[in-house]
Amino acid sequence: MKPYDCYLFDADGTLFETTELIYRCFVYSLKKYANREIPREEIIAGIGLTLRKQFEHHIGPLSDEQFDRIQADHMHYQMGIYRDYLAPCPGVPEAIKKLHASGKKLAIVTSRKITSLACFLRETGIYDYFSVIVTPDETDQHKPHPAPALKALELLKAAPEAALFVGDAPFDIECGQRAHTDTALVAWSHNKAGQMSLTPTYVIDSMLDLCS
Repeated sequence: MKPYDCYLFDADGTLFETTELIYRCFVYSLKKYANREIPREEIIAGIGLTLRKQFEHHIGPLSDEQFDRIQADHMHYQMGIYRDYLAPCPGVPEAIKKLHASGKKLAIVTSRKITSLACFLRETGIYDYFSVIVTPDETDQHKPHPAPALKALELLKAAPEAALFVGDAPFDIECGQRAHTDTALVAWSHNKAGQMSLTPTYVIDSMLDLCS
């Protein structure tokens, strides 16, 4: 793998493991607000999209008032149980520290809101290493649209060819490719490169692969 000046990271499933946490929260919310039981694989397939897009996929169109009420309860429930499920992904703390120490610029490009994101980054010990964080509040368009990646590059003052976008979902790979960065899919994802319509530049087995 060639070295890059800048690294853009998705958060959920890339920097920290939250698949089971997200699944359990959707089981709770969809039962409470729609009396629906959605197959596990369908819930997991939506991870990486904004929370609103995920809920509207499962429930249907929501007014702002409806979504705000569901979102508040959903996140309150999540923040009450996250410590039972949250863990850093393979090699993440060591790799992030090494990349930062070598002078690389690090950014997060995520569909997770800042409150829970900051909490999870602190819990996994990597919050202080990122100079840029792009959440859904920073752009009008969201992954797989390239806008979030382009926003991160703008804030980093970086050219696309100097950056690698690292993620665990097809939404991440498409976002990076449309922003003209190279891309890396993490091998621990439930999304497998051979099953995706887009081909990432790399598939990595550990975040430490970025340091080699």
